[in-house]
Amino acid sequence: MLEFIAANSFARLIFLFLLFGLVVFTAAYLSSAATKRSRLKAQLQSIGGSSDRQGRPMLEVRRDSAWSRLADQIEKAGLNLSDSNADDLKQKLLAAGYTSPAAPRLFVLARLIMIFVLPILYLFYSTLSAEPLSFFRMYVVPGMLAVLGMYLPNLIVSAKADRRREAMTNGFPDCLDLILVCVEAGLGLESAMDRVGREMVHSHPLVARLLLITTLQLRAGSARDDALRKMGTSSGVDEIRSFATLLIQSDKLGTSVADTLRVYAAEMREKRRMRAEEKAHRLPVLISIPLVICMLPTMIGVLMIPGVVRVVRVMLPAMSGG
Repeated sequence: MLEFIAANSFARLIFLFLLFGLVVFTAAYLSSAATKRSRLKAQLQSIGGSSDRQGRPMLEVRRDSAWSRLADQIEKAGLNLSDSNADDLKQKLLAAGYTSPAAPRLFVLARLIMIFVLPILYLFYSTLSAEPLSFFRMYVVPGMLAVLGMYLPNLIVSAKADRRREAMTNGFPDCLDLILVCVEAGLGLESAMDRVGREMVHSHPLVARLLLITTLQLRAGSARDDALRKMGTSSGVDEIRSFATLLIQSDKLGTSVADTLRVYAAEMREKRRMRAEEKAHRLPVLISIPLVICMLPTMIGVLMIPGVVRVVRVMLPAMSGG
C-alpha cells in the first residue's frame, strides 16, 4: 500500500489531503474543547466576582499578561512590532473587542507570520509533488499568498468588529428600556447602569461589559462627561455615542433623565424595526439571483426540448428531402 502511494502521484495527493483534513479536524476539536473550558472558567469567575478594576475576569487578565510578555520578549529580540498608524490600529482593535495593551503589537506580529508562513507552506507542498516547479508556481502564487497573508488579519478584525457592532446595536434598546425602568423606580443613573449591566451579563454580554466599565470609572472618581464619552468611543457604535452625548446634554441642561431615556429608547426600537424591515425587503432581490442562475436555464431547457425534438424528427428530414 505504501509503495503504491509512493509510486502514484494521484494516490499521494489524496493521502496528503486526507492527512491534512485529519490534522485540521483534530486541531479544531481540541481548540473547541479548550474554548468551551476557558469560557466556562470565565463565566464561573465572573459569577464569583473575581474581576479586576476594569471589570474583566481574572482569566482574561492572565491571558493578556501572557500575550504582553510574549510581545515584550519578541521586541527584546530585536523585532520592532510598532505600527506607523498606531492610533488608528488601536481604535480598530478596540472596535473588534481586543482591549489588551499588547493587541497592536500582536496584530503586527500576526501579519508578519502570515506573510511568510503561507508562501512557505505552499512551496513545501509544491516540492512534495512530482511536477516540476514552474515560474508561476515558484514566484507568482507565493507572492499572491504573501499579499493575502498581509491583508487577511485586517479582514478578520474588520469582520469581528462588524459582528460586535451589530450585537451591541441590537442589544442596546433592551438596555435602554431596563435603565428607564430603574430610573423611574428611583435609582440614580450610575446605580441603574450598574444594575442593568449585572442583569444583562448573559443576554447581552458586550453591552453589559460596557456599562460595568463605565460604572467602575464613575466610582473611581471620573467625571460623568468623561466616562460617558469614553463609553461612546470604546463602543464604536453611533447610537451609543449619540446616547452618551444626549445624557451629557441632559445633565448640563438639567432636564429629566427619565424623559430623555424614554424618547431615545423609543427611537432606538424604531430604528431596530426599520433595520429588520430593510433586511426583509432585501430578501426578494437576493432570492432572485439564485433563481435566475439555477432555475431559469432549467425551465428554458424544459420548454425548448419538445420543440428541438420535433425539429430533429420532422423538419430536418423534410429539409433534406428524406
